[in-house]
Amino acid sequence: MLNKIRSVALGALLATGLASVGTAQELTFFTIGTGGTSFTYYPVGGVIANAISKPPGSRECGEGGSCGVDGLIASAVSSRGSVDNINAIMSGLRNSGFAQSDVAYWAYTGTGTQEGQPAATDLRTIAALFEEHIHLVTLEGSGIDSVADLAGKRVSVDEPGSGTYVDAQLILGAFGLSLDDITEENLKGSDATDALRNGQVDALFIVAGYPTGALVELASAADMRLVPIEGEGVDALTSEFGFFSSSEVPADAYEGVPSAATVAVGAQWYTNASEDEELIYRITAALWNNETRTLLDVGHAKGSAITLETALAGVGVPLHPGAERFYREAGLLE
Repeated sequence: MLNKIRSVALGALLATGLASVGTAQELTFFTIGTGGTSFTYYPVGGVIANAISKPPGSRECGEGGSCGVDGLIASAVSSRGSVDNINAIMSGLRNSGFAQSDVAYWAYTGTGTQEGQPAATDLRTIAALFEEHIHLVTLEGSGIDSVADLAGKRVSVDEPGSGTYVDAQLILGAFGLSLDDITEENLKGSDATDALRNGQVDALFIVAGYPTGALVELASAADMRLVPIEGEGVDALTSEFGFFSSSEVPADAYEGVPSAATVAVGAQWYTNASEDEELIYRITAALWNNETRTLLDVGHAKGSAITLETALAGVGVPLHPGAERFYREAGLLE
């Protein structure tokens, strides 16, 4: 696998994370597949990439410098989302990436929406990050008050290869609809919200942690409304797929927009089983360093939800051995 780490000294795991005690070592590059630049994955990926990086010449951890992995330069790469990231991890195009827990589980097992496809048996988990909510968005006066009202409407369901595209189909199906019952548009981020504002679509789906940038901008410029996703369709969905849970986007998550019932999935960070165990161990330790905690809290509104206590919540794909070793040493695994 590309980008193997070589070091002449190993770090020591402390209560606060990984202490940097190494000397000179080779430069290592590590990519994180995220999502569209207007969505939550991309900025959160940027924060994490910054936190785990420690280029040569950086000041020491605790002295105003990086507490990342010695010699590591991580970068957040925009992508089409969950499915795209998993495919890129499996092909070796990217070292790691974010994906929805449901999409990752189906890919790993070759079941659900990935039935008939080769199982991604080398997919491995680094950490559970935060909860993502399915946003069904329209404007005031659209006449769309429920999922059922989407029949015959122009609806953006994001691009094939995104987790949103997968989940939009499942939501439609739970309420007795399919893509054939709508006029399907495959727009992403600001393209989708611009189309909604301009009357080119009637509604759009976005799966993202709130607040997500594209919708923050939309709410400030138009009479945005969240369509409730609730009732028997949700009951059927959560019964059939354990990765979905009933949830809510709270009032004023977006300016002037009332709360709305919805469903949520977990956003998790994945890599390939072939990635070097020591590298993933040190990356996992750097993610949960106390200095990273500060970066997460100030770097994005969703950052405070990324905690060590929930790092294994809803994990359905095996941990990478390096991550597993860290969590055992941290007392999260027996």
